[in-house]
Amino acid sequence: MVVANRLPVDRVENPDGTVTWRTSPGGLVTALEPVMHSHDGAWVGWHGAPDEVLDPFENDGLELVPVPLSAQEIEDYYEGFSNATLWPLYHDVVAPPEFRREWWDAYVRVNQRFADRTADVADQGAVVWVQDYQLQLVPQMLRELRPDLNIGFFLHIPFPPTELYIQLPWRDQILRGLLGADLVGFQLGGGAQNFLRLVRQRLHLETRREHVHAADGRTVMARAYPISIAAASLHELASSDATAARAAEIRADLGEPKTLFLGVDRLDYTKGIPERIQAFGELVAEGRIDPDEAALVQVATPSRERVEQYRHLRDDIDRQVGRINSDVGRIGRPPITYLHASYPREEMAALYRAADVMIVTPLRDGMNLVAKEYVACRQADDGALVLSEFAGAARELRQAYLINPHDIDGLKETMLEAMNAPARIKSRRMRLLRRQVFEHDIEHWARAFLDDLNRVVQGKVEWPSRPVVGSGGGGGDQGELHGPAPSRHEHGSGQD
Repeated sequence: MVVANRLPVDRVENPDGTVTWRTSPGGLVTALEPVMHSHDGAWVGWHGAPDEVLDPFENDGLELVPVPLSAQEIEDYYEGFSNATLWPLYHDVVAPPEFRREWWDAYVRVNQRFADRTADVADQGAVVWVQDYQLQLVPQMLRELRPDLNIGFFLHIPFPPTELYIQLPWRDQILRGLLGADLVGFQLGGGAQNFLRLVRQRLHLETRREHVHAADGRTVMARAYPISIAAASLHELASSDATAARAAEIRADLGEPKTLFLGVDRLDYTKGIPERIQAFGELVAEGRIDPDEAALVQVATPSRERVEQYRHLRDDIDRQVGRINSDVGRIGRPPITYLHASYPREEMAALYRAADVMIVTPLRDGMNLVAKEYVACRQADDGALVLSEFAGAARELRQAYLINPHDIDGLKETMLEAMNAPARIKSRRMRLLRRQVFEHDIEHWARAFLDDLNRVVQGKVEWPSRPVVGSGGGGGDQGELHGPAPSRHEHGSGQD
């Protein structure tokens, strides 16, 4: 069973008034669908409409169990605690988190509803995989209701270092909630390290390497499982004649630029969109990029439009793009094409294929799958990826042109380097990037997590015989220490 904030389907209202359901796009759904089908699985989640109660239903052979949410709960639990408290706190406080008690109360209430619903429908001894930051209390709630279940949890965003996490008034409750799982997964080893350190310091539980001796006597494992994409299917889509034709059409519509830069993000203050637009605008204004020979396309998918910070961000980017285009643009050839809209996978594949340089500049990101999607869509060993070192993907995509998005001058120089590098240099870098993405795809991620969960619940993971005392310099998911000494993962913006 998968338990997630949303069901893996979107409602479709037909012209005749009937309602059908369509599988949602996204890597998580793509990864887990085959596993769910082969194991007679079910998916628990909200179906997307407030103040509506639906019975369980089946779609494409998968049992779906809706959890109802009221409009007020969406405002308090989702927009409030999940996205105005946890999201900024877990992303290095890029924006100030808000701590409101009524939001926490709603978070507890909704998490309990998810746990109750899962406990009602889960078979004896079922494997339950809880997903992401909206449901961090569910593992312990579910453990109390159904101790027979085998519970895994995966956090798709960063897990913060100690000095940030302890700002949260309900810090210990969330740690206990996560420890209800048998296996707690993180994007990178630093996140697991931060969690283990907090469990030791806040809850006074014994930890050795990647293991926790829980208060109820269980051994809980915490380690990294970097998420990925369905690389083969995305590459196949990008390889089609229709995608090739659309990519050519995009370049023609932009005036056949010699170099096409591309940014693709959900509209979010963690993504570093203003920084990359500023860098490109300055390069054009300084004459180092000729707007007759280069163009930037920025896609910003609408996100959380009811949250005030996101409305301000959209307005700021609109003004920024307008100012640059008015200052240095030419009639019919604005240097920046800004698209605030959602597009289907086919259109995104065409954009990836059309782009010469992909710019991914988050100020903080658990992984960032856009970087991997760009690599998967390349048809040859060409193109260049400019990637923030504060994205989790930077740990795997080491042949990208890595940058600090806060350093505008450094970003500008790296964009020029990626644009002007010799073809043989780009080819060598992209060849290695493609190998990494295709060998470590979404199926590899799901299989690694579920295999480890099975080992834990089968008792095949042994408690380390001796604590290891030291500084944790090995990093990754192997170096958590027994004792209070801080490691290099505890400090700094980009460590997990």
